[in-house]
Amino acid sequence: MHQVDMPADERVVERRQAAEFERRRRIFDARNRVIGLDVNALNRQVAERRDREERERQREMACDSLSIFMDQKFTERQREEEERRRQLAKELVQHRAMYQRAGDSRDADINYKHKGGPDASLFKPEPLGPASMQVFQGQGDGEIERKKVQMEMNERMLRTQREIQEKCQKKQKEKDLLKGLELIQQDHRAVQLDALEDECKKAALIALKSYNQAQAEERQERERQDKQRHADMDLAEVRCMMTSDLLTECPDAGLKDDMGSRVIPDRWKGMSSEQLSAIRRQRAEQCAEKERQRQLDKQLNLAWDQQQLGQARQQVEDDRMVRELERERRVQMDQYNQQLAREQAAHQQYLDNKLYTNRPTRRYFSQFNASSR
Repeated sequence: MHQVDMPADERVVERRQAAEFERRRRIFDARNRVIGLDVNALNRQVAERRDREERERQREMACDSLSIFMDQKFTERQREEEERRRQLAKELVQHRAMYQRAGDSRDADINYKHKGGPDASLFKPEPLGPASMQVFQGQGDGEIERKKVQMEMNERMLRTQREIQEKCQKKQKEKDLLKGLELIQQDHRAVQLDALEDECKKAALIALKSYNQAQAEERQERERQDKQRHADMDLAEVRCMMTSDLLTECPDAGLKDDMGSRVIPDRWKGMSSEQLSAIRRQRAEQCAEKERQRQLDKQLNLAWDQQQLGQARQQVEDDRMVRELERERRVQMDQYNQQLAREQAAHQQYLDNKLYTNRPTRRYFSQFNASSR
């Protein structure tokens, strides 16, 4: 494009105007003027927010997948339940068709009129003679009315049974719905428990690995110590055999007493009276020492019980004093809070009614910072 040669003064004016505009924009920006702009912190916040949104999206996707899985399970169970009910209804119909037919019932002759059977009015009884013996108990001229009353009673009973059955079916449907909701909650709880169990298993595996490593190190150290002890014992045994009476062939070996209490069985004649008296005297001293120790323990236990009783009484007294002090402190604090509330209410009333009566308008604030100079 063609470059237009502008006068120097106009370019200077435009440059000054642009600098003035930038300076005004920079000065009047309260955020940059007061706290500045931390680009790294803003970028970090943006990255954290994106990570948080990604985690929330993944969590929502997991929840949606879990919901879909639970809905599928619930639908499958509901379909299985409906199939089971359908099969039971079919088996019930087959059972009634095979074993509960209307013609096999005890009152089939009563229902003939309703089932399309022969009409009872077609069979007129013959006049009965004195020796006929054809009318028995429950038969006679009022048999039709009796059957009609009996049929009405049966219809009422069937209607009542149908209503009871409908109520039972309604209750059963409500129970099934509650059971399905409970199964959904149990599945959700099972998923949560499985996640917690997996975390616990991971932590247990890490702890088990650390424990096994520590056990292995301890076993290695113990084996090294055992090996060193066996080597020392073997060396001591070799040294003892080299300096023993068997190899040195000492003539006084039968009379030698190395340990102070070891005797030679083939030459020993029993203990002397001095040794027996020393043993009896030592036993008596041990009995007396044991009795003194028992008395001392009894006195110590008694003193300890007295001390514990005194400490318990002192603790009860201290607790009572602490409760009293706490109650007094709460009363003083309540009084102090009430006094502060009254003072703050009075101060707020003074501010609202006397001090802040002439509040500034928007026009008052608009006269400041109108220019960058």
